[in-house]
Amino acid sequence: MKYEIKGETLPVVICQLEAGEKMICEGGAMSWMSPNMKMETTTNGGIGKSIGRAFSGEKMFQNVYTAEGGPGMIAFASSFPGSIRAFEITPGNEIIFQKGAYLAGESGVTLSAHIKKKIGAGLFGGEGFIMQKTSGQGIVFAEFDGHIVEYELQAGQQMVIDTGHLAAMSSSCEIDVKTVSGAKNALFGGEGLFNTVLSGPGHVWLQTMPISNVAGALRPYLPTGN
Repeated sequence: MKYEIKGETLPVVICQLEAGEKMICEGGAMSWMSPNMKMETTTNGGIGKSIGRAFSGEKMFQNVYTAEGGPGMIAFASSFPGSIRAFEITPGNEIIFQKGAYLAGESGVTLSAHIKKKIGAGLFGGEGFIMQKTSGQGIVFAEFDGHIVEYELQAGQQMVIDTGHLAAMSSSCEIDVKTVSGAKNALFGGEGLFNTVLSGPGHVWLQTMPISNVAGALRPYLPTGN
């Protein structure tokens, strides 16, 4: 499979497949394709796995597209202004995504729910209890809000981030929460009561404009119901 990501704030990934190659996505992710791409809707692993995917922000059923009779083309567009990134998943190189980030992937990649071990991180970290874990072998595409900034954390190295800015991280990273110090800072600083703390070793991907921030910025301008 060969691919090309086009566009900046409204990107699309265009995949060129050899005969017999497959791509997996959730319903509605396909934007355009060649006529020889065959679609099959499936639970992709059974009801148990489909329920786990639903908890991680995806639909229970996935669509499998196969290039039949020769090379095929299929495109997946982002659902929100931001970025599409490609990740090469291999055994031992698993990536954890924010809830709902999965866009599409090769058939060798498995998507499952990733439940945080620490209750505090799930309650107050801003990313929720359940994130998305990709494992197996192949390339997966994820969509993020805004632009992406990357960091490589060494063992024991930490980074404090504001709620919602975590887009993805290596499975070797740990996530926790930190209370904002000082009552005045917490109440009037505008950053909330808690921050997310990431610990290495591993790679992290941070997004510049979480969709929750966009919603908050637009809320004062939206009409209110009577």
